[in-house]
Amino acid sequence: MIAATSEGEASGPTELGPPAQRPLRIGEVAQLTGTTPRTIRYYEEIGLLEGGHEREQGKHRCYTSDDVERLRDIVRLRDLLGLSLEQLSQMLAAESARAQLRRELAQTEAPAQRRRLLEQAGAHIATQLELVQRRQGELGELEAELLSKQDLVARRLAELGDR
Repeated sequence: MIAATSEGEASGPTELGPPAQRPLRIGEVAQLTGTTPRTIRYYEEIGLLEGGHEREQGKHRCYTSDDVERLRDIVRLRDLLGLSLEQLSQMLAAESARAQLRRELAQTEAPAQRRRLLEQAGAHIATQLELVQRRQGELGELEAELLSKQDLVARRLAELGDR
């Protein structure tokens, strides 16, 4: 997974065990990730998060530590890169595919198989990198626009002098 932060992990063991070792309810996950239950449910609806998989009709959603880590990745990418939900989905799909490839890579010694897996991983990284670079380009354009406006204001102030 993409590096997750440890913010919000202040809650310790409870009578049910430490949060990392027992199913978590949606409110706990929201608290651990700095988001809201509504956001979590929305991310499930649109397919960004698969959590709540242990939920029976009329029962509370239950989440694992993997679900918490995935949600932290989603929030981090959303906040850091300002990606659209579609772009977030692409980024996370590539990350999930890379995680699967890493597991397969650890289980094989065959050079041809390892080459194929590494090439696939490289393609997923290229997809992720393209999303990041596109976002950087957009931010660079915004920066240039703001610098130009700042320069214009400074020139107009200089034209006014000490009047």
